[in-house]
Amino acid sequence: MKHYLPGGSYDAITPESAGWDYSGLGLFSLGGARREHTFATGGSEALVLPLAGSCTVTCDGETFTVRGRRDVFSRVTDFVYVPRDADVTVRGEGRFAVPSARCETRLAARYGPAEDVPVELRGAGVASRQVNNFCTPEGFPYAEKLIACEVLTPGGNWSSYPPHKHDQDRPGECVLEEIYYFEVARGGMGYQRVYGTPERPIEVLEEVRTGDAVLIPHGWHGPSMAVPGYDLYYLNVMAGPSDERAWLICDDPSHAWVRSAWAEQEMDPRLPLTDVEGLG
Repeated sequence: MKHYLPGGSYDAITPESAGWDYSGLGLFSLGGARREHTFATGGSEALVLPLAGSCTVTCDGETFTVRGRRDVFSRVTDFVYVPRDADVTVRGEGRFAVPSARCETRLAARYGPAEDVPVELRGAGVASRQVNNFCTPEGFPYAEKLIACEVLTPGGNWSSYPPHKHDQDRPGECVLEEIYYFEVARGGMGYQRVYGTPERPIEVLEEVRTGDAVLIPHGWHGPSMAVPGYDLYYLNVMAGPSDERAWLICDDPSHAWVRSAWAEQEMDPRLPLTDVEGLG
């Protein structure tokens, strides 16, 4: 398995190409002479998520209007959930992500308003970040397997920290395959760390730029580092074998103490990074 995929080297991550069973991510752009994109979901449920731009999404005889956004740093976006075994047509202009997860049940297509997205400010000090929980079990309970969120980290801060994992089925932790898709403000860069155990080794320390992705089949992941001057965005896509759609993580015991230090620190005043006025 290739754990680091530079932007431009892929247009879709499938369970087959990733070497796992559930999580996927598609990317496409519309504009100029190409204003329409059609795809079949096959055995996966999915989302149509604007990264930049707006669109309409037609699925199962319904058409949903998606207002979208200027870019990932401007505001929280609305989106559309589409079920497995569906034909989907997207018309509009912009760049779009399609997070997906293999599943068994065919649910109804559904619109996700931006106003209903829970926006969380997590951490403190230089570990402050913003999390848009648009498709977490609590934020969007209408999926079978798919879990997705967006994390925005101000320049100079660390997120996905303390390092954590979700690769064992045990109390307080569940198995989830995870994709990190990155965008960086102003053409900058960030860094992503992943490391394993002697029993299940993995080693990733990559400079990431807009369009890059990191695949995490197992192991501790974090920190995600936003270098000074360049805000960092990543889209997390997760799914796994559990019958319960849950996001249960275990911190690296060597670094778990960091969470307790946040009580004595202030939230970074630059947050929220995006326009969240009137949002959930």
